[in-house]
Amino acid sequence: MNMTPFIDVLLVLLIMLMLAIPVKFHSLDMPLPGQGTPGPILAQNSVTIDADDALYWNGTRMTRDALGRQLAGAAAMADQPVVRFEPDANASYDRSAKTIALIKDAGIERFAFVGNQRHREFGRAP
Repeated sequence: MNMTPFIDVLLVLLIMLMLAIPVKFHSLDMPLPGQGTPGPILAQNSVTIDADDALYWNGTRMTRDALGRQLAGAAAMADQPVVRFEPDANASYDRSAKTIALIKDAGIERFAFVGNQRHREFGRAP
């Protein structure tokens, strides 16, 4: 008994079955924004440290305590503004780290680093 024609028919049926099964596409339904009005643009505040480790809030020189009060006021706002942190390239790492901790402790959630491109070279200290 020759089984070759039977196997050929089974293979054809298998191929037809594979073509008849719908292909599942992996997709994710994502709601896209409509044509409504965009949300309000939030204000930006800057905290800078100069080469002498002096702190500035929007260009005004401040003490650490005064900066903490300004940050707490910004954190209490309903639409919390973005706080942009921009240390000078020659500012001390300790002062920068303590200022970042002060910003975090004040409750600021919208935070950004500015001017990182100036700090590209990380060599050994002299």
